[in-house]
Amino acid sequence: MGSVQPAQIPTSFGHELRAPLPPRQDLRSGCENCPFFKMEEDFDRVADCTTPNFNGIISVTDPTRSWAAKWLRLGRFVPGVYTLAVSEVLSEDLRNLCEDEQVQYVPPKRV
Repeated sequence: MGSVQPAQIPTSFGHELRAPLPPRQDLRSGCENCPFFKMEEDFDRVADCTTPNFNGIISVTDPTRSWAAKWLRLGRFVPGVYTLAVSEVLSEDLRNLCEDEQVQYVPPKRV
């Protein structure tokens, strides 16, 4: 009987995946964290708010109790799968929309 090999940790996610620039998981139904972007109504807006350039993912089941979620500034977001870091910034128009909605946008440290 052969031994069972453990699953391999992925080292890359490929360019078919896209991460929201404000971190969030699934945008087909809009974004619960950023409803003011109205992504469910505009496919171009989804493309403007996402990027294939990100590093790592984290799954958060209870953002209010997770120290990692708090450290990544996800403590007030809904449970889901988030990126650890993105390497692009939102457009000026979308940053202004965040400001109008009193939502703090934190751009990536390295672009």
